[in-house]
This record gives sequence, C-alpha cells and structure tokens, in this order.
Amino acid sequence: MERKMEENAVRHVEAGSETGGEDALVGNVNKLTVSPPGYSGAPRKGHLVFDACFESGNLGRVDYISDFEFDLFIRPDTCNPRFRVWFNFTVENVRETQRVIFNVVNFSKTKSLYRDGMSPVVKSTSRPKWQRLPAKNVYYYRCPDHRRNYVMSFAFCFDREDDVYQFAYCYPYTYSRLQHYLASLERRNLPYLQREQLGLSVQQRRLDLLTITNSEHVSSEREKKLVFLTARVHPGESPASFICQGVIDFLVSQHPVAQILRDHVIFKIVPMLNPDGVYLGNYRCSLMGFDLNRHWQDPSPWAHPTLHAVKQLIVQMNQDPLVSLEFYIDVHAHSTMLNGFMYGNVFEDEERVQRQAVFPRLLCQNAPDFSFSNTSFNRDVVKAGTGRRFLGGLLDDSSYCYTLEVSFYSYMTAGSTAPVPYTEETYTKLGRNVARTFLDYYKLNNLIKDNRPTHIQSTEVVSKTGHSNAGKDTGVGRGTADRTKEQNPSVRN
Repeated sequence: MERKMEENAVRHVEAGSETGGEDALVGNVNKLTVSPPGYSGAPRKGHLVFDACFESGNLGRVDYISDFEFDLFIRPDTCNPRFRVWFNFTVENVRETQRVIFNVVNFSKTKSLYRDGMSPVVKSTSRPKWQRLPAKNVYYYRCPDHRRNYVMSFAFCFDREDDVYQFAYCYPYTYSRLQHYLASLERRNLPYLQREQLGLSVQQRRLDLLTITNSEHVSSEREKKLVFLTARVHPGESPASFICQGVIDFLVSQHPVAQILRDHVIFKIVPMLNPDGVYLGNYRCSLMGFDLNRHWQDPSPWAHPTLHAVKQLIVQMNQDPLVSLEFYIDVHAHSTMLNGFMYGNVFEDEERVQRQAVFPRLLCQNAPDFSFSNTSFNRDVVKAGTGRRFLGGLLDDSSYCYTLEVSFYSYMTAGSTAPVPYTEETYTKLGRNVARTFLDYYKLNNLIKDNRPTHIQSTEVVSKTGHSNAGKDTGVGRGTADRTKEQNPSVRN
C-alpha cells in the first residue's frame, strides 16, 4: 500500500558517526508505542504512540527519557545519511493536560533559524489548520549528551485526549496535494492552461508541466517570450510549493495584469521536480540519495529522470529560433535567512549585471517581504551544478536565471521591529507578487505595449475554487502602470 511509504524503498543503513545517533536508523516509526522501560501489558493513556509512515512523514526513532521527555531522531534522506533536517510525525494516545518535552537530537545542520525564534508547526484532528508553536517553548542548543550535536527541544501540552497531533518542521505540501490542486485546475477547462506529463520519476510518479498562455495572441507575435519556473528540487523546502501555487493562481486568474501577461508571454511551470523525495519525506535528496540540484550538467535518464526531462525541454526550447527564453527561476526555501531574496549569476559585462538586477528590484517594490539587500550574485564553485548556474551558462545574454529563496521562518518589513512569521497564505502571496512583477519588467523595457488598465477596482480575483477573493488582501491590487514611469531601477544606488 503506497501510504505505507513503500517501506522497502525507504529502509536503508547509514554508516559511521554521520548519522548523529548511536544506532543506524532504518526507516520511519510505524505506530510505535513508547512505554516506560520494564512496563508490560496493554498501553495506558499517556503512553504515546508515534507514527511517520505516511506521505512526507519523517521520524526514525524515539527514545524514552522519562514520562515527560522523549528524544526524537530524524530519519536521514534515503540512501544519503548526510541530510537530517525535515521531520513530520503524529502523536496519539495522549492524556489530557499531559505535558511533554520533545528533543530533536540529530540535526545535520548547525546553523538554524531555531536560534532566531523559529518554531515547529502543529495541528490536530479537531484543529486542522497548521499553526506555529510559541517561540518561548522552543530551545536550540549544543547538547553534551548527544556528541555536542545541536538539539532543538520544544515543550507541549496535549489538551484533547481523542485528538491525533501532528508536528512538522514547516507547513507540509505533499505530492498528493499537488495532484489534487492540478486536477482541480484541469476541471476548470481554462483555454489558456495546459497540463501535461513531462515524464515519470524513478518510482513512477508524475512530473507535471503546466503551460499558461493565450495561444491565439502569442502565436501571432514574431518571437515568443518564455518564462520557465521550477520548484521542489529539494523536497523538504515546502514553502517553494506555496509560492509556486501563488504564481499559478495569479496567472490563471481574471486579474487584468494576468490577462495581459497571458497575451504576450508563455509560462512553463514544473511545480515539483523531485516528487519521490517529497513523497518519502526527504529534505534534500531524491529516492537514490542524489541532490538533484547538483546534477544539471549531465543528468542521467535513469538516475535523475525528472531533471533529465526538464533539461531536455529547456535545451530544445532554447534552440527554437521563434522562442526567446527570457527567465528561468528555481524556487527554494532557506533555513538560515529571513525574507524572500534571490541569487543570480556573475558576468564580466557590467551592463548585463545591471540588467540582471532589474527584476529583483521590481519585485522588491511589489512584495514587502522581499529583500533586495539579501539578494546576491555569485559564481561559487559548489553551486556549479545548480539550475541557475548551468542554465546561466547555456542561455544567451538576454536570458536571466535566478534562484528565488524564501525563509522557512519569517520576514522583516520596512519599519518593523520584530520578524513576522510566514504562513501558508503569505508564502502564496509572495508567489502572486512574483507573477505580477513580470508585467512591470516588460513594460519598463517597452517589450509589452498594452495600455489596458491594470488596477483592480470592481474586478475581483477568482481563486482556483472559483470563489471570489473580494474583501481579502490578495496582494495584487496595486497598479502597475504607474510604476513603469519610474526611473529604471537597474541604475539606482
């Protein structure tokens, strides 16, 4: 049964001290009842039952320390013991008012936003909306009892005996959730949206490709402008999926900016580059233990089939004289920094460097949580196999390749004194703001000459479910036409 995580594929043995635990972890816990040592008999209320054998679940081991304290071990990525960050598990058979301390003891990273106030997210069967734990209940420290590894401890009080509680590193966005979302889009029969299966993963999961454009208008233009966006090459970076969904929601909406963009630009979107890693609850790697974002130079059709298919498509489109591949954006989440920001490439040509800074500067105007000061341009050797670096070398000097990063935790806005934690909704809002920034860019450069009004007044943005978002802050209500009169932001100090 697929829900049981295809456990044979998940189970593997790690070697050496890299595991961060004394014994090898060989898969997710499966309805594990943790009773006091020496106890025999039927489990009592308060003998906690842990489970991570579900989609995107991750918990490898639980050690009983006392009635109120438990050590938790993250299961490393499949076939790669180096990465231990993502966790996602349930707890049941709790006693009302039972107080516990959970210690996550084998993180593979030392730097973490837990030092800066981040906390895990929690929900329960009677309260199905994810919420962050209070930061005052979370502690991140180097622990002498665990080889001086960094430990994240959090205190929690169970308040409803019949609830199943779920804890996660960040808001999960599963492969199944994506499939339901894409199916709901397909059912709307939008003439400007096409969904196709670009390929299959090693475990035969879909690699979806969305094309969003008004083909009648675009086909009449001599050269077709194309924007390519990918997400979830690193499976534990779930905020990337919320951003990607925000981009899609905006582009298929009836917002005037979206309508103009569809008339002039082809958007190609791969929402989940690593579906196996997402399904299995990995943080960084594919089923076979590969960090796919280091294999763009020579992806294998059998070991990296999803990456191979996407690269083939991009190379093919780049060779089409009628297509101008103008943007490639790969969406990620960042475990140590705040806000949204971008990474770009370094070029010898100073004019190209300045042009590359235009889009992030415009995004900074549209999205209060986006930081241009955190945006940087580099040519680190360690990043040579990434999509941004490889495609930056492959495409011509009129193309721009970026990595869009967003914090797992929070953002600071101008004038704010404390970080504002991200929610599923604010991640999605950043995606909408990314989408509408393309029109600012094209109008600024006189590449789109369309004088239709782009303000929303009585017009309402319709969500993917068909319900109106009127009265809500959609993040897409500012006028773009006025901003195109501003000075070219690439030459601002």
